[in-house]
Amino acid sequence: MTWNTVLFDLDGTLTESGQGVANGVLHALAAFDLPAPSEDELRKYLGPPLWVSFDEFAGLKGTDIERAVQIYREYYHETGRFENAVFHGIPEMLAALVDSGVRLAVATSKVDHSAVSILQHFELGQYFEVISGSDELGVTRGTKALVIAHALSELEITDKKSIVMIGDREHDVHGAKAHELESIGVLWGYGDEAELTTAGATYITSSVSELHTLLVPTENR
Repeated sequence: MTWNTVLFDLDGTLTESGQGVANGVLHALAAFDLPAPSEDELRKYLGPPLWVSFDEFAGLKGTDIERAVQIYREYYHETGRFENAVFHGIPEMLAALVDSGVRLAVATSKVDHSAVSILQHFELGQYFEVISGSDELGVTRGTKALVIAHALSELEITDKKSIVMIGDREHDVHGAKAHELESIGVLWGYGDEAELTTAGATYITSSVSELHTLLVPTENR
């Protein structure tokens, strides 16, 4: 299959951001005197929008969620975003896609200016025409479907037949399905095969090299 536009999730897909996200969550929970979750529970925070996670996993409500997100971001913007690394093979794959004429965009639940700074820090920003993230309060782009809608609008795309969304969690797959896009679930992030299969991912890949082969036309490898 050949796609001419590829949308990428950020955390767990392009970068291994788990440590910074987890530390930010722990920092926020401590501010509410909540106990630190187990490693398995903490892993659930990796991927979904923050306001969803603090509600579903910490039991916070209303203005407490807003405060938790603010505390998290204070830590993350200062320290956590750099507790991060690019997955091996990602820059080479992105360069090959751009060289082959494929349009690239990022669609992430991370707030947009934070996503831009991370991609620039790791020298990935130049590969993407559009970097679409959440708004600060999750009002206008509070779900992955809304983030994808914004990315498609910025790309000025109306024909969705040759677009694919790539991510590591069910939210990426559900967001793609909301726009009738194909999706590729990746297994090096924070979800697993059962989650991605249940969500209905069109394809599932286990390595960056496998994804590279799936995405990049043969003549451009």
